[in-house]
Amino acid sequence: MDCDNRNELLVNIDKLHTTDLGVVRIKKNLTLDTDDVVAWCRAVIENVNTGITRKGKNWYAENEACIITVNAFSYTIITAHKRRNSRLQ
Repeated sequence: MDCDNRNELLVNIDKLHTTDLGVVRIKKNLTLDTDDVVAWCRAVIENVNTGITRKGKNWYAENEACIITVNAFSYTIITAHKRRNSRLQ
C-alpha cells in the first residue's frame, strides 16, 4: 500500500462521485443492493484494510472482496469489480 496515495485520496474523499451509468455498472458488477453506491465505495476506500495504489491516471482501492477504480484527477468512481472467489457482505 502506498501511504502517500492513500492519504491523497482520503484527503479528497468528499470529492468522490460517479455518473448515473457508473451507478448502474457498479451495482451490477458487485451485485449491490444499495441506492447510495458512492457512500458504499467511500466506506470501502476508508477501511484500513483497503490497499490503495495509483497507476497512471487511476487509483485502485483493493480489499479481499473487490477492486474499485477511481480517476485520480476528477475523483470519479469509474468501475468496481468483485475479486475472483470472493463474497461481498
